[in-house]
Amino acid sequence: MMFDPLSRSPADRARHARIRVLCETTDFVAVDKPAGLVCHPTKTDEWSSLISRMRLYAAGDWEPRLIHRLDRETSGVVLIAKSSAAAGTLGKLLESGGVRKHYVAWVHGHPGVDSGEIDAALGRDEASPVAIKDCVRPDGQSAKTRFQVVRRMERHGQPFSCLQLQPETGRKHQLRIHLAHLGHPIVGDKIYGGDARIYLRLVEGRMTDADSRRMIATHQMLHARQLAFECAGASFQIVAEHPVEWANLGFPTWGVSSSQLRSSGRQ
Repeated sequence: MMFDPLSRSPADRARHARIRVLCETTDFVAVDKPAGLVCHPTKTDEWSSLISRMRLYAAGDWEPRLIHRLDRETSGVVLIAKSSAAAGTLGKLLESGGVRKHYVAWVHGHPGVDSGEIDAALGRDEASPVAIKDCVRPDGQSAKTRFQVVRRMERHGQPFSCLQLQPETGRKHQLRIHLAHLGHPIVGDKIYGGDARIYLRLVEGRMTDADSRRMIATHQMLHARQLAFECAGASFQIVAEHPVEWANLGFPTWGVSSSQLRSSGRQ
């Protein structure tokens, strides 16, 4: 029997589309994107990208429009507008800094300070064999990231830290590059984790068991934890809980509560 989206409830459509809805209004839907899923359309099956899954969820009632994107391996909150007008409003809000973003990441090592700001311009890494890799360079675009250490621990004798991150700008791979520049790359980051050849082996299907052990996690441990903003007279604070996989790997998901996420929005 074929699935008839028009005869099913929103919860049924969400299960069919394989999405987790965090918040929905007449103007937008906020979902929790899993790690490993691309945002943009692909040419494979109808579940292969977030936008294609959202089309299944919308069932022709409206055309989903991405307001922003996350990297394939980054999980967490993504906003999707239901109309061109809503996309324009939310897009301008995002560009003006009206959407406050909070990320959580597990990184290698223990930063020497409990909080701070990374102010380092970003641009293309012309020396890297990875075409999409950027780097810190003085002639790049301005980029700033605020960070706060919320937990330090050791796992199998190795130091790790959980950081809360607030990007002040929105450059490509900004958080990943800034943390690597700080000397604390994100756990599981195949491009900025110290040896970008691991990424090349991944895309070529040649990633080794040794590579996997070095990465620790299947996907980089970076999660878009919260978006907070005001729109149409209402305040929104949308939170996506930490991926279960982190706890399964021995990285506690507790330690960063919603109250610790600095925001003027309401839950």
